[in-house]
Amino acid sequence: MKQIKIIVEKHSDGYIAYPLGIKGVIVGEGDTYEAALADVKSAIRCHIEEFGQEVLEEESPILEAFVAEAEIAI
Repeated sequence: MKQIKIIVEKHSDGYIAYPLGIKGVIVGEGDTYEAALADVKSAIRCHIEEFGQEVLEEESPILEAFVAEAEIAI
């Protein structure tokens, strides 16, 4: 077992989830938070089966993840 940090975003048409600390692009989606999380977990397992455990970072440099908003002049 390995702990993987996963970002889950809520959009108007559902949820999108993606992992941090894995090489490659992996995305899950669903109508609910739980469905998106289950989908991305399945996608992670498939990604590892296809490309091997080399896609996993041994020690993730990401300790925590935050969501922030900032105003930017454009």
